[in-house]
Amino acid sequence: MPQQQANSLYNEDLAPIPFTERSWGVYNYVSLWVAMSVCIPTYMLASGLIANGMSWKQALGTIFLGNLIVLVPMILNAHAGAKYGIPFPVYVRASFGVRGANIPAVLRALVACGWFGIQCWIGGQAIYSMLRVIAPAIASAPSAVWICFFAFWAINMAVIWRGIEVIRWLQVVSAPFMLIVGLLLLFWMTGKAGGLSATLANAATFHAGETKVDFWKIFVPSLTAIVGFWATVALNIPDFTRYAKSQRAQMVGQAIGLPPAMTLYSFIGIAVTSASSLVFGVALWDPVVLLGRFNQPVVACIGLVALLLATLNTNVAANVVSPSNDFSNLNPRWISFRTGGLITGVLGILCMPWKLAADPARYINGWLVGYSGLLGPIAGIMIADYFVVRGRELDPDGLYLRGGPYEYSDGFNVRAIIALIMGIVVALVGIVVPPLRWLYDYAWFVGFIVSGLLYCLLMMGATTAKGSTPLLVEHRLPGAHVLEGEGA
Repeated sequence: MPQQQANSLYNEDLAPIPFTERSWGVYNYVSLWVAMSVCIPTYMLASGLIANGMSWKQALGTIFLGNLIVLVPMILNAHAGAKYGIPFPVYVRASFGVRGANIPAVLRALVACGWFGIQCWIGGQAIYSMLRVIAPAIASAPSAVWICFFAFWAINMAVIWRGIEVIRWLQVVSAPFMLIVGLLLLFWMTGKAGGLSATLANAATFHAGETKVDFWKIFVPSLTAIVGFWATVALNIPDFTRYAKSQRAQMVGQAIGLPPAMTLYSFIGIAVTSASSLVFGVALWDPVVLLGRFNQPVVACIGLVALLLATLNTNVAANVVSPSNDFSNLNPRWISFRTGGLITGVLGILCMPWKLAADPARYINGWLVGYSGLLGPIAGIMIADYFVVRGRELDPDGLYLRGGPYEYSDGFNVRAIIALIMGIVVALVGIVVPPLRWLYDYAWFVGFIVSGLLYCLLMMGATTAKGSTPLLVEHRLPGAHVLEGEGA
């Protein structure tokens, strides 16, 4: 309708999804998490923990526990998306204000751009390895690796240009395929290494040198890094649950999909790497490098195609959908979902992902833990606002209006911004103050708790929007978009 098209807070991509158009069930959310978890960074995640000094069993347990922890804010933030059909940048307007929402949205988008670049670099490496198997002469060209990188980048852009339904179809079809290929790779390599028992016995020798390492000193920052791995999606999960048929569908689907898939694929990474050390004489943590060592071109190509598909799935779902919506939220009139995706792609190149992915220690203790200190406070404020301050009641129409219930002070909720800044400062102060390093090691948890509690204190007595506020008829959004029942 013309009135909505003139609204500076509204476009079709940010509009709430009518209940009649929501088609995602339990399997869609299971496949979403299988598709996002079955990727090269997950495969290599345990290697970073083991390189820091953990045994493979400790690494696997830390990964499982970290994913159980991050599942809690994931499901809590998912509730509003499923109930009201709204994406993350619209949902966060309730706590930060209709203009202030751009602050957490941009922070989330910039982290996603970094991840997008890293995944594109990994996918480009997979294409390059495939080229070395199929056409070694072409792969020997100095610019071949960069051409492969930009080729994979272009594939990502093409998928996002087609829209969310293509992404859903890609995940439904490819999730079982990728899991099967991962298991086949496991059976193939352990068979060549003398069986699973011999492989796991060999895995017990993986350790960071001869010096005994204090497990608890590396456990805390490692656990924070695991939570940080999906702290991004824990914020923007409403971008996906807005399509849910019911609350049960998204809750059950995520619980079944996330922790088991991450733990299983990390185990595959550990076992296959251990087997590679027995078969090739060296532990190959990078599956792209491993498949490039195969003498059978057909097997290598099938495996590399599966890795490409896995990386594409994870990248588009986890690192493009959210920033596309976030950048669109900056100026809905001029920036569409597609345009936001193109902005993400350009920034993903500018962040120089080949440097971010070069050092495992910097990747875990710097990248993952560091940005978790930015995102934990946002999650704390969002959950405190929705569940404590508002009792799960939003005015969905007011989220798209200037001068409405979420206007606060010229569109900014100063209380939320203060809580955010304090949470970030406390979480990251350990970087520059060595005696407070432990705060940085717990960055996501510290930021989450500090910002959430402070926000609740600052909002005591403040006027909030509960229920529906009477609005002019011409501003009402089309369609029945609020999910009722099932604990909505």
